[in-house]
Amino acid sequence: MPRPVPCPWFLLVGRQKLREDFAQDHPVRIVRRTFGGWNSAIIQALCLQPPEAAMTSYAQTMTRDNELGGGAAMAVVAAMIAALFAGSTALTPLYVIYKQAFGFSQVTLTLVYAVYVVGNLAALLFFGRLSDVVGRRPAALAAMGVAVVSALFFLFAENLAWLDIARILSGLGIGVGAGAGTAWLAELIEGKDKSRAAVIATSTNFVGLGAGALMSGLLAQYAPWPLRLTFAVYLVLLALVTLLIWRTQETVSRPGRFSEVSLRPRLSVPDDIRAQFVAPAVTGFGAMALVGFYAALAPSILAQQLHVINHAEAGGLFFELSIVAAITIVGTTWLSSRSTMLAALVLMIPTVALIVAAQVYASMVLMIVATAVCGVAAALGYRGGLQVVNQIAPADRRAEVVSAFFICCFCGNALPVIGIGILSSLANATIASLAFAGMIVVFSLVALGFGAKYAR
Repeated sequence: MPRPVPCPWFLLVGRQKLREDFAQDHPVRIVRRTFGGWNSAIIQALCLQPPEAAMTSYAQTMTRDNELGGGAAMAVVAAMIAALFAGSTALTPLYVIYKQAFGFSQVTLTLVYAVYVVGNLAALLFFGRLSDVVGRRPAALAAMGVAVVSALFFLFAENLAWLDIARILSGLGIGVGAGAGTAWLAELIEGKDKSRAAVIATSTNFVGLGAGALMSGLLAQYAPWPLRLTFAVYLVLLALVTLLIWRTQETVSRPGRFSEVSLRPRLSVPDDIRAQFVAPAVTGFGAMALVGFYAALAPSILAQQLHVINHAEAGGLFFELSIVAAITIVGTTWLSSRSTMLAALVLMIPTVALIVAAQVYASMVLMIVATAVCGVAAALGYRGGLQVVNQIAPADRRAEVVSAFFICCFCGNALPVIGIGILSSLANATIASLAFAGMIVVFSLVALGFGAKYAR
């Protein structure tokens, strides 16, 4: 072994303490904390490693230094979540165009929207622990790769099958990426209070949803190639975010391999909390049903009943919902989880009443008001329901119970939309909206009853 470099006098102070710390921490990190990251000669001078080992560790440290950490890493992860969710609503203003170009019915339109949930459920049931095993960054990169493939299917779509495949892949990428991103944010936040991670993840979720719809609407209305240009621009965005994710600090200390991921689904709600679970589950179902109604059907309602054919306005309407939801999430963190959930249930009733009134009176003003109220109700319902579930779930089964809550949300996002599409074909859009409103009112009242009795 090469002879250690003699220690200069100004490093002798505290050297014994550093030797004691050596057993518990890496010497490079100790030096960087103590001396501000001086050059490798100092590490050698501490006589803790031979020069070759010191240089190797120092090179690894410099690699970590070149990665994005702290606030920059949090911003990149938040941008990833927003970018993934933007892909799910980029289609919203384009449904009317696809309907004309590919010649499918309103029912088929709703099925194209709802098939997205297949990818969500696959991610939740089979890949829920992916980032825990392989690390946050590899899981996020995999999700971005799936999103890129989805965008390519949209870009070159020639028929309905292409759209279905693209939607399923979009749901899969979002399911994996959102789970990995939320956990990543919690680990990047210093301190014990990790609630800010949920606020960042859910608010950027809605910002991404709104930005995707707005971008798509503007390009469809004011730029050429409406069914191509949107996804070409989206692919550029995904490439930029992927490069940033590749340079972002990993927080899982010992990531494993993809082959170690278990694909066995595990999902249940313990018997002793099932009555308490009803209120948040129905709240999540209703909140996502409202979002799904706007994402899938609002452009058709605007065109057919309000006589608004501007694609940018259709995208702007969903952008309004999403931004109101994001602001609500950030601005109501002081509300208790139970109060948040119950407030959402109460607000769902005037929301659907305003939606039906806007259709009956063909009023864009009423539709704008309904959209704002819907944004508040959806945000409070999603956040409040999730917080209540986290509180009532046993610690050793929390992941299972939270997964059951998300499945209720996904079903709410898809099933009512299909029902509305079928009723629209059999009767008319107003009758379908009335039925949807009745369902939301009944669900809200049931959940209010259970929430008042069991939620704490």
